[in-house]
Amino acid sequence: MVVELAELIREMRAEIIGAIRQEVLSGVRTREQFERLRGKLRAFPDLELVTGDFERAAEFFTMCRRHGVQGSNADFLLCAVAERYRLAILTTDKDFELFAEHLPLTLHRPRAGA
Repeated sequence: MVVELAELIREMRAEIIGAIRQEVLSGVRTREQFERLRGKLRAFPDLELVTGDFERAAEFFTMCRRHGVQGSNADFLLCAVAERYRLAILTTDKDFELFAEHLPLTLHRPRAGA
């Protein structure tokens, strides 16, 4: 996935939202790693979010919960924004496969061996 992500970045086809930026940076252990990663992520402006994104995320949460599928608020916000911007979500998180069974999502699957 790292190679494929680098390709998407080079081609300027990768996007990010603030909630994902926060989630990624929250997992960093040292201040030096944090600063380095923050600097690299600043190359990507956050996609603009609107009220409807949060409302749609809540709808997605409810739709999935009705089918016994759990997810985080950030996950469903990402799904809502991806739907509005018509973007595929690149992830190895199996939760998104479950979401895609019930939501109008497109997942960008990493190539085999990537």
